[in-house]
Amino acid sequence: MTPVVLIVDDEKPTRDGLRQALDERFEVYVAADAREAQQVLKSEPVDVLLTDLRLGADSGMDLLDEALTLPKPPVSIMMTAYGSVDTAVEAMRRGAWHFVTKPLNLEEVELLVARAARGREIESENRRLTSENHELQKKASSQSAGLERLIGKSQAMMKIGEMVTQVAPTRATILIEGESGTGKELVAHALHDLSGRPADKLVIVNCAALSPQLLESELFGHEKGAFTSAHQRRIGRFEQADGGTLFLDEIGEIDTSTQVKLLRALSERTIERVGSNNPIAVDVRVIAATNRNLRQMVTEEQFREDLFFRLNVVNIRMPPLRERAEDIVLLASSFLREFSEENGRALKPLSDRALDLLRLYSWPGNVRELRTAIEHGVVMSNDESIGERHLPRFLDDNILSSTAEMTDPSGTAEKDLAPQGEFNLHDLEMNAIRGALRYTNGNRTKAAGLLGISRRTLQRKLKDLPSSSDSL
Repeated sequence: MTPVVLIVDDEKPTRDGLRQALDERFEVYVAADAREAQQVLKSEPVDVLLTDLRLGADSGMDLLDEALTLPKPPVSIMMTAYGSVDTAVEAMRRGAWHFVTKPLNLEEVELLVARAARGREIESENRRLTSENHELQKKASSQSAGLERLIGKSQAMMKIGEMVTQVAPTRATILIEGESGTGKELVAHALHDLSGRPADKLVIVNCAALSPQLLESELFGHEKGAFTSAHQRRIGRFEQADGGTLFLDEIGEIDTSTQVKLLRALSERTIERVGSNNPIAVDVRVIAATNRNLRQMVTEEQFREDLFFRLNVVNIRMPPLRERAEDIVLLASSFLREFSEENGRALKPLSDRALDLLRLYSWPGNVRELRTAIEHGVVMSNDESIGERHLPRFLDDNILSSTAEMTDPSGTAEKDLAPQGEFNLHDLEMNAIRGALRYTNGNRTKAAGLLGISRRTLQRKLKDLPSSSDSL
């Protein structure tokens, strides 16, 4: 874009000479006095102001002061036939970029204007880059804040994080499926955090906690007198979430009648309060979650197929914790920090035995159960670390059965996986390794993955096994 130059001088020959010298490289405007100059400054994006010190009854210094009050002030060069050191210093103090004396050397002036215009261009580019960088940092910070809820380094969780980042800014309806305790609500929070919708506009409804009659009123609201106890108008959750996100947890529990109204709300983006026929437009992004198999429910005619397709625009499946065993220690560490701070306890590490116990357990209650176990350990430990004796008893009581199920899918555990009499955690660990190796036909990489440990850790633990190959 061609730089814009404004020449201000009360002598026409000077104005014409400067215009002729600068016209080829710049877009040039001229003014004979301060009033004309002010009009140009207000109407044109002037990059360089070249003004005489004396403008008849006006002063170039005053014009310089006014130019500096503009949102994007031009780079200013002062000209005068009455040059002195004091005048130059005063001009610079008041914001002039340079000072030249008359008679003018037009080539010198052209070079000065070119340098001033280039400086202005660089300054503008720096402002643009700074602004863009600030926006990128804000966006990255927002993404980080949203995704930090999703703790995990497993491949499954990395893919979920990528999907959340991609679909969050869209208006697509999302269905989150997974067992109880896998963190479906955390994904909903992350999706809302990254959606660009107002932070306080995430409305959550647990569909399983309400009867069909209450759920309909809860979602869509009701008018006064719509039913016996409707003593006044009630605004429903859809209207509360207008402009934001509505999270419908346990969507598989809603009755057929409510399913019909929900389908209409998703299809037409309008709702009707109970007791009213007036449609109300709503801008709501819907995220639904379930621990049930909605496809099977559709087959069994327990859930409307058309509603399922409306909800399942984007599907996110939360893996059970047993499928992301490499995340157990990371999650446990996060819960340790959380509950230590919450209970005013010093942050203590988990002992090696405790960590092995956490890795070996199958976690049927998923992340929620792990969270409870860590809270128990933080509260019960009075040692320098949290050992297996500080963790809930159910981990010890169930470790054998979970190990047997993991290593023998038929349900018939081998005899040496259920030793009689006393045993300790080391015995359980060795039995788990034997079973995993049998199940994978001796493939140590697959066995390590099954156990949720690295191959190097498995190699180290194998040194504790008897050297005879019969032991495997």
